Amino acid sequence: MNLFQYYAVDWLAMVLTLLAIWMIGNRDRNGFIVHIAGNVSWIVMGFMAGSMATMLANFAFILVNIRALVLWRKTENHVNT
Repeated sequence: MNLFQYYAVDWLAMVLTLLAIWMIGNRDRNGFIVHIAGNVSWIVMGFMAGSMATMLANFAFILVNIRALVLWRKTENHVNT
């Protein structure tokens, strides 16, 4: 078993994704940005592994994260006004 088969891109993606979930759980909207970075890492890993499903799923997750970030900002602006 090779732990660095994908040059640790998979490990980076995992850490970023877990950190993002933690940050969002603590109501830190920067977690969405970290999550997008994790998704990009997963896309790179999917490319290296030849997994179209991983790449497409994480592209969709990026869109969902952008939507959530926009909605979060609208909610913050609505509450602050």
